[in-house]
Amino acid sequence: MNQEEQELIDVGRISGLHGVKGWVKIFSYTDPREGILKYSPWLVKVDGQWRQFKLNAGRAQGKGVVAHIEGYDDRDLAATLMNCDIAIRREQLPVAKRGEYYWIDLVGLEVVTVDGALLGHVKKMMSTGANDVLVVNDVKGEELLIPFVKEVYVFDVDLESRRITVDWQLDY
Repeated sequence: MNQEEQELIDVGRISGLHGVKGWVKIFSYTDPREGILKYSPWLVKVDGQWRQFKLNAGRAQGKGVVAHIEGYDDRDLAATLMNCDIAIRREQLPVAKRGEYYWIDLVGLEVVTVDGALLGHVKKMMSTGANDVLVVNDVKGEELLIPFVKEVYVFDVDLESRRITVDWQLDY
């Protein structure tokens, strides 16, 4: 993965066609789903290459999202974008509020216990419905799941020092 790709954030995927005028169905990773429509331009991975596209219009449609991309005015042309990933650049995100974090900013951070013992590094984040979870590659080479619950398990997130302090042990 090159430097540019490391700075991109996956926000969705073109999952279907909507009508005959070039509109596409979007499987959005944003919360709420229609939040993906706030970002333009989109970077769409077409034939293995990221290409920039302007979003003309979009709206929530049932439980999903539909959008019209500039220059894609018929169904056949829009079909060439089927199953393509959609990303945005990191700088397109608004600044996170104090005490809030984008998942992308947590990936790679060192995870230590309140006693200072290294547990590992954040591999990814996931949502369980009840709360978000840190997926940590631990020092034994295994995956450790830590609920991202502030003041219960997560006591400090220091983006500058790239460290998360948790009340957790390897044998939990």
